[in-house]
Amino acid sequence: MSDRPFPNVAARLLAALLIPALGLAACTTYEPFDSGDYLKDQYHKRLEPPVADKLEVPFELSDELRALVHQRIKPSTDVDRRIEQVQEFIHYYLGLEYELTPTRNAVQTFHDAKGNCMSFTNLFIGVAREMRLDPFYVEVTDFNRWNYRDGMVLSQGHIVAGLYVDGKLHTYDFLPYRPKTYKEFKQIDDVTAAAHYYNNLAAEALMRGDDEKALEWVQIATRIAPEFTKAINNYGVTLARMGRVEEALDAYQRGLEVDPGDVAILSNMVRAYQRLGRHAEAEATLEKIESFQNTNPFFFLYRGELALAENRPEEALEYMRQAFRRETEIPEIHLGLVKTYMALGDLDRARHHLERALKLDATNAEALKLARLLQQPSS
Repeated sequence: MSDRPFPNVAARLLAALLIPALGLAACTTYEPFDSGDYLKDQYHKRLEPPVADKLEVPFELSDELRALVHQRIKPSTDVDRRIEQVQEFIHYYLGLEYELTPTRNAVQTFHDAKGNCMSFTNLFIGVAREMRLDPFYVEVTDFNRWNYRDGMVLSQGHIVAGLYVDGKLHTYDFLPYRPKTYKEFKQIDDVTAAAHYYNNLAAEALMRGDDEKALEWVQIATRIAPEFTKAINNYGVTLARMGRVEEALDAYQRGLEVDPGDVAILSNMVRAYQRLGRHAEAEATLEKIESFQNTNPFFFLYRGELALAENRPEEALEYMRQAFRRETEIPEIHLGLVKTYMALGDLDRARHHLERALKLDATNAEALKLARLLQQPSS
């Protein structure tokens, strides 16, 4: 018998095995990278399951929102047109309105049709990725958001969306057609962006006096991103608000290991040292801050309040003016000027700044108290 047929049989067997395999490969659907699943995986790498399981993916879309996106935004091979349609969907179809607080995730922003810059960015990122664009979070590094409570500075970042188009970075924020005053950016990954999201929630909880919820949120932020100094600062502030000043000081020290020149952290350290009676260290820290090219208005506000407390109103006025030159839209700075002008006997200027403070925050308890005081005949 000849051996020649066997190679043909083998070839036919090999073909029988390969053809279905090739057919299977040809029918396999391309699966795009799921950034939501990736972020959830990162949560589980950093946190224990009961906590990680409950965390939000800030840019995740619901089935309802995903269906609406595909209904309203038409497929296009033109990247510029897809970006334009995403903005039209958010700004014109949804009619998104600005609201400073609370910070919302993408679905909450969609349902409420309101949000701040972080809320807008969450929605933009989610919708744009659904349309096969590749947006990312961007931190604006030459613009900071600060708040001031009980002599301590809270830190929040300013977040916008970014996309590379023809090799050039384009940024997208809540006011797409207004000229931008910021110029310095830093692309951040989804994990760091989630830490910003939870840091915002913590800061908002602190502002409304919910220290326990603030501690929960800010601990999540610091565990997601251990070198995120804004969250480390707010963690220290939360501990200090709860009377745990030594622990707050430890947190501030950890933050300075990451960024030795963080003025918000240094300013809060001064307050902690003073509460602990460590006045020499407080003064040395103040001198260190003054040696920096300082843009934080709350440092000057704090120095002004110290000068007022020590009955040096002229010196306080200089500090308050420096704070005002750096930031004109923060009610606490106007209230600092109110108290200073009252100490100097200039009630007309005091009333002017009180009026501006109330326009910025009509519910501010200190502003309302000063308003009652300035209405008294003895004023």
